[in-house]
Amino acid sequence: MNCRLIAFDLDGTFLDSAKNVPEKNLEALAAAAERGIYAVPATGRIYDGIPVALRTLPFMRYYICINGAYVYDAVDDAVIHRAEVPLETALKFYEYMDDKPALYDCYQNGKGYMTRAMYERAEDYIKDSGILRLLKTLRVPVPELKAYLREKGEDVQKLQAYYADTAERDRELARLPGVFPELLFSTSVENNIEVNYRTAGKGNGLAALCRHLGIDLSDTVAFGDSSNDTDMLIAAGCGIAMANALPQVRKIADAVTLSNDECGVAEAIYKMILN
Repeated sequence: MNCRLIAFDLDGTFLDSAKNVPEKNLEALAAAAERGIYAVPATGRIYDGIPVALRTLPFMRYYICINGAYVYDAVDDAVIHRAEVPLETALKFYEYMDDKPALYDCYQNGKGYMTRAMYERAEDYIKDSGILRLLKTLRVPVPELKAYLREKGEDVQKLQAYYADTAERDRELARLPGVFPELLFSTSVENNIEVNYRTAGKGNGLAALCRHLGIDLSDTVAFGDSSNDTDMLIAAGCGIAMANALPQVRKIADAVTLSNDECGVAEAIYKMILN
């Protein structure tokens, strides 16, 4: 397989279920880098939410963050691509969500914000201790999110909602595209909805990075497990789903590797890319 760039999701893909960074996966990235292959995290997280163990690798330079809304060159401290939700659209989404049984937050300029009352009730909606810890670490509680955003007057990189009831989340996920056709809706964990502008998406982020680097998309490999990875797996020359991926993600993938808890990323790099 001719591969010049490997893009990989983090949660449920590169990281194990305890949100740890497996050493075997790091070693596989290093082996690929020795062959001149770019290794690029492609995540719904902001840059600061990417594990330090990845950000400090000497060969790690490019990052597809916030579901493709922000593609970043860490060496030159330069933004390669950005696709933000217009402020008025974000406010309309939050107004729509106000009577729903959910919490919501946002990413703006690489930082996370959440209404304080929602921040203090996050434990009632998020049962995964790793996701809860990440939220508590990366969100700044503000008195009221909509008022805060109006005062700042800037567009938003990503909106996010969390439901205590996954079935209700699924029903809302089916309704939302008809209400907000200009937005992209996906999931990354059991009970969330991630919201990006239509020009975002990990697939568009990967395409923008490839244009910047002069790499053909056919020479890329992408790994993922959730619905926010689907467009990236389709865009890449070879899309590889994890064994633990959602059924619809496995269905569109070109190949399936071992689960995230079995270091499936490393397994595929060694057997399919470096072999």
